[in-house]
Amino acid sequence: MPTLRDRLTAALKRAKHDGDDDRVCILRLVATAINDLELAKRGSAEVAENPVTDDEVRAILERMIRQRQDSVRAYEESGRLELAEQERAEADVIEAFLPRPMSDDEAAAAIRAAIADSRAESLRDLGKVMGLLEARHGGRMDMTSIGPEVRARLGA
Repeated sequence: MPTLRDRLTAALKRAKHDGDDDRVCILRLVATAINDLELAKRGSAEVAENPVTDDEVRAILERMIRQRQDSVRAYEESGRLELAEQERAEADVIEAFLPRPMSDDEAAAAIRAAIADSRAESLRDLGKVMGLLEARHGGRMDMTSIGPEVRARLGA
């Protein structure tokens, strides 16, 4: 099964072949961010034993999407709609490489299961529940946005 990095590399080659300059530019930015992480790991002698993982690549992609979403808001507030649309298009290209996010119902079911499986009873168990959710669904669930829901369920 190809890694996320392999899929990104193949998509970059395909975009170059198709002459899709906008997509090439975005995918090059992603590749550069991944290479930067790999260089940082190489400096700590980690890369030989632990190459860049799919989770690390996913984190890079999520960060890049958040940056673009912030830019979209800023551009819309300043009335620069054409730049906002460009940022939105870039985020869409990057998002295509991430797993489909969970629906609200799926997330609620996952939270209930994590609370039951970890035998959480109070807010003191928040870390256990969040850790379990991250391990099981980290790529499909925005951990910062579900925190308040987990808190509410544990506090109630």
